[in-house]
Amino acid sequence: MKKLIAANWKENPKTEAEALKLFKATVAVKRGTNVDVVVCPPFIYLPEIAKAYKKLLNKKQLSIGAQDVFWEEQGAFTGEVGPAMLRGIGAQYVIIGHSERRKWFHETDAEINEKIKLALEDGLKVILCVGEALAVRNKGLAAARAFVNNQLTRDLKAVKPKGGRIVVAYEPIWSIGTGRYDEADDAEKMAVFIKQTVKKLHGLANIPVLYGGSVNSGNVADYVQWKGIDGALVGGASLKAEEFKKIITITSQQ
Repeated sequence: MKKLIAANWKENPKTEAEALKLFKATVAVKRGTNVDVVVCPPFIYLPEIAKAYKKLLNKKQLSIGAQDVFWEEQGAFTGEVGPAMLRGIGAQYVIIGHSERRKWFHETDAEINEKIKLALEDGLKVILCVGEALAVRNKGLAAARAFVNNQLTRDLKAVKPKGGRIVVAYEPIWSIGTGRYDEADDAEKMAVFIKQTVKKLHGLANIPVLYGGSVNSGNVADYVQWKGIDGALVGGASLKAEEFKKIITITSQQ
């Protein structure tokens, strides 16, 4: 299976000019045939990023995505963006259920479930984020697995996934943006558990699982070298072109 490196720019950078510059620097990175790259900028930059993407001569192993989506196609939902709108712009992926959406915007598993179903119906590939808080992890790996199992069960309820259309990103909440990161062997155990759980729920074998949580060029090899981990969801490090280049290069060497 190819490795997948997804860049989540979050609410960055401040200007469209900076966003385009970062995108051009990112796509200039040589991508090995064993690595796919997804760039997920803020909604407001997607149209111009999509235009720049369409002009690229080499789009191999490169996609663009959004950081969120709404569970309705259209209507009186001020500030929201539907999946058909994203597809119309040119987005191929969408991140759903990121821990920051769950924390700051109080997204529930029921809402995430509706988002996933509609996004898949409209042809988007979904990167579903799951992961436990520190209070849960302190109880042990069994408690963390139980928590993630509950998330997957609720988030994927009645979902009809097609092969290759769903990716799960395991992001232990306590490691996101903190500089702390999960031990690679523990992360791999969780990744294998996620694969087994999704197979049990939907019969999908070997679904791609990424690790997310303070990933950088200094630790990415620790994760992607494991058979059960299929890449990384990268936050802050994806905003530094040279750093992100190193992450892609290191991953291609695994």
